[in-house]
Amino acid sequence: MATFKTRISQISKSNGKVILANDYDTSIKNLETKTIQNIKKLNPYLCAIKLNFHLLLPLSSKQISKINKTAHDYGLQTIADIKLNDIGNTNKVTSQNLWNLGFDAVIANPIMGLDSLKNLVKSSHQNQKGVITLCHMSAPEAKLSYDMEVKMAKKQQLYQLFLSWALESKVDGIVVGATFPKIISYCKKKVGKKLSIYSPGVGTQGGDAKEVIASGTDYLIVGRSILNAKNSINVAKNLQLQSLGE
Repeated sequence: MATFKTRISQISKSNGKVILANDYDTSIKNLETKTIQNIKKLNPYLCAIKLNFHLLLPLSSKQISKINKTAHDYGLQTIADIKLNDIGNTNKVTSQNLWNLGFDAVIANPIMGLDSLKNLVKSSHQNQKGVITLCHMSAPEAKLSYDMEVKMAKKQQLYQLFLSWALESKVDGIVVGATFPKIISYCKKKVGKKLSIYSPGVGTQGGDAKEVIASGTDYLIVGRSILNAKNSINVAKNLQLQSLGE
């Protein structure tokens, strides 16, 4: 079985580099049905689907497994966005449960520490699964924490430390918000092809797809701009073309 990084790269060559953040709020009913409908309708324009913690909690394991199987039937990868961050044993048990449900990758918070992150990556890669870590998020208030100056061996901003940990632990990708294209460019220069950059925040939060792709983003994570559109297919298709540089 190919690695997660290889699998998502392969499907993106034909489908583009858009990941649907299928993150409905609690006012939406029939989450399983809507999610599966989105996969069936939008899969030609997606390489993956991301399911957030708040969407997973109301669903049963059977429903989550069915969603993941449907995505896989259409060639898509699935990412559990739970910002995993705990002691090593908890991370291992949690990730193993996610793999049993059919997920291909997990988004984790590197604040857990470098050793715990290395262990998570090692155990995940043994299962041919991926780990994507936070580096700098898309919300405006992210600057309050991710730009914070920290002192380890040297003084640096927190996102720079998280970036160095991502490289050292050999994660599959990092999250850098589409609202911070200069930070995307900085990270891309540091990582090259060693790992992929995933950028949420396109559209509703103000990020521009063409700008972040030009800055070095590998994958666009898009939610409300697609989910709330009158014609979600047109929006997804347009983003797909932009992600392919067309």
